Amino acid sequence: MSRSGEPYMPVSGQHVRQAVAYCVDVLGGVPAAQWDERAGGLEWTCWETLEHLADDLLTYALRFGLAQPNAVPRVPLRISSDRPDGPANVIFGDREAGPGGLLTVVEACGGLLASVVDTADATALAPHVFGASDPEGFAAMGVVETLVHTHDIAQSLDHFREPPQELSEQVLARLFPDVRVVDSPLGHRTHRDARSSPSDELALVRRTAQPQLTHGACW
Repeated sequence: MSRSGEPYMPVSGQHVRQAVAYCVDVLGGVPAAQWDERAGGLEWTCWETLEHLADDLLTYALRFGLAQPNAVPRVPLRISSDRPDGPANVIFGDREAGPGGLLTVVEACGGLLASVVDTADATALAPHVFGASDPEGFAAMGVVETLVHTHDIAQSLDHFREPPQELSEQVLARLFPDVRVVDSPLGHRTHRDARSSPSDELALVRRTAQPQLTHGACW
């Protein structure tokens, strides 16, 4: 069952596209001069953080392009960084295309992941640093990466908008089935004793991801 009491629905490419559309909508139109500001509490700039997001979406998709996704630890593309403390990526945006161009890259990479997870064998497993997962798991991770890093960037650019509540709950239900979000007596959705808005749920993902995902070999 989902947290709303409705039957659980698998995370699919539609959810990836929804998350990416939210990202593009929230961050579109921000002046280019602001993109070199630091993103949230990260050491990366807003531009670098969005490049990292595109890189995640692409590399998640590439895993399921293999006939046997779990046969190799990763697709062996060359990884590089534009500066010593910047993210290590396999792809980078064209600065001359501006932020709109980089958002196009994110949309394209997200669309590729969405298409792959909807067509891949649902039982196939691919490696991840926290353990192998199936296409649905990688779709959920793609959604989380998109919502979390959009939040990082939007806070710094003063463009914050709450992510979709149902989408946040959907991926929490898939990745962290033991984490309960319940209604408090005041009517607020809560996790334990903390109010749980979609942004609270993103913080929950950050706090719980590593210990939750290291419990088993597959998730």
